[in-house]
Amino acid sequence: MQIKKGQRNIFQITLTGYELATLISSARWIVDGAKGELTLEAANNLKQLLDNYDNEAKKLYSQSSS
Repeated sequence: MQIKKGQRNIFQITLTGYELATLISSARWIVDGAKGELTLEAANNLKQLLDNYDNEAKKLYSQSSS
């Protein structure tokens, strides 16, 4: 994952197919009413995706404040 800030509130996010699939499957689960629990694999994938996002966001905001 890479995040780049453009003008104003425009961001460019580059995702792997795996990261995009994780986001889409999680969104579908939520939209469908979040019945039951995410599988362990899906939860782990989502946690990794969030960690990747947090790391990229820290980089982005540290560059903005320099």
